[in-house]
Amino acid sequence: MNIIISNSSGKPIYEQIADQIKEQIMAGALPAGEALPSMRLLARELRISVITTKRAYEELERDGFLENVPGKGCFVAPQNRELLREARLRKVEEYLSLAVSEARRGAFSLEELHEILDLLYKGE
Repeated sequence: MNIIISNSSGKPIYEQIADQIKEQIMAGALPAGEALPSMRLLARELRISVITTKRAYEELERDGFLENVPGKGCFVAPQNRELLREARLRKVEEYLSLAVSEARRGAFSLEELHEILDLLYKGE
């Protein structure tokens, strides 16, 4: 598990941790059943407070990404493929919304935007 904390980010550290773990789960890098580092170990590795890692893990558990097994630790919860797809779709919509706003500011036509998207999607 690879987590990078940015001090210049506007996001709280616990949120950065939770977001990166979610991303790794959705990408399949952290499969269901995989154990996560203990809160203390992660806090030590990232040089942050245990309270911060605890808050990130609690948020992930609340959102259904982790299961806490008392005495054993935190594990990646089995994921509903449809919910993962929906989360990905929301993220794509977010990015496309930003792109549409930029295109409007640049006075690009819808056809130009379609052309750019087609090129990017096809990898040309």
